[in-house]
Amino acid sequence: MLNSWLGTLLIYEKLSDKAKGYILGAIAAATYGMNPLFALPLYGAGGMDVDSVLFFRYLMAIPIVGGMLLWRRRSAAVTVKEGSLLAVMGLLMAVSSLTLFESYNYMDSGVASTLLFVYPVMVALIMVAVFREKIPLSTVICIGLALCGIILLNQTVGGDGLSLTGVGLVMVSSLTYAVYIVAINRPALNRIPTLKVIFYGLLFGVLVFAARLVYKGDVLLPAEWYLWGCLLALAVLPTAVSFVCTTAAIQKIGPTPTAVLGALEPVVALIFSVTVFGDMLTFRQIIGVLLILVAVTFIIAGGKITAPLLRFRRLFPRLHRKQKK
Repeated sequence: MLNSWLGTLLIYEKLSDKAKGYILGAIAAATYGMNPLFALPLYGAGGMDVDSVLFFRYLMAIPIVGGMLLWRRRSAAVTVKEGSLLAVMGLLMAVSSLTLFESYNYMDSGVASTLLFVYPVMVALIMVAVFREKIPLSTVICIGLALCGIILLNQTVGGDGLSLTGVGLVMVSSLTYAVYIVAINRPALNRIPTLKVIFYGLLFGVLVFAARLVYKGDVLLPAEWYLWGCLLALAVLPTAVSFVCTTAAIQKIGPTPTAVLGALEPVVALIFSVTVFGDMLTFRQIIGVLLILVAVTFIIAGGKITAPLLRFRRLFPRLHRKQKK
């Protein structure tokens, strides 16, 4: 087992930064899609509220990321300017988590995950409007395919109306997450090691939830001992692993491709709903998964797919002339 892990690490180290970025982005999306899997039991049988869940989630993730810092022999020291920027990142992380988890109280978690995926569109719009970045047509098409796939995964389309409060909460979560993704790639933050960014983001984020709990005057603990496992899983997978991989992926391949790879999040949620909760997989959902996988494949392949498509188009120059006549 140890030899296989070492072999995998050696193969990973030999990959290009771009390949590593796509792998990290996929891992980040897959682990972030596990949020409802561990959060919903804490609401129902656990008897906890959003602030208590998120407080323990961030609190338990801090020593995990801190241990990674020590293992990599990274210094935790920051300048005043870096500290202020990291405080803002922690606030963005906290607001995005808070609004997403609150939305679970107003709508199905699958619907919330579906709506959350507007953040790649927001990332693309921010990059165009603020930084004048030119988004390739292939990326726009991939975003469109992924959005169509996400809609198909949503079984409530055409059914009951959605809660406006829930939709508003998810939109705030998407926007703050999009701003985080864009900001983390700016020069002032891009040069700060990934683990340090996440460590201080979690540290400042947990202060937000601690302040909210002090204001409310009540901290709710899990009703059953085994639910502490759900809290630990939240701290490890959708928090420490996902945040670290997201930040690292952005620094290697940029914010827009990383955001589009987030299409894997609802796919992971669907897999768990079928395998763990016994939900039925519909034909529409299968088509949705295929559309998402096609979109992600095109993003990862980039120019390797775009170039052959352009060459294929040039095979028929006379066909267009005939049609004009």
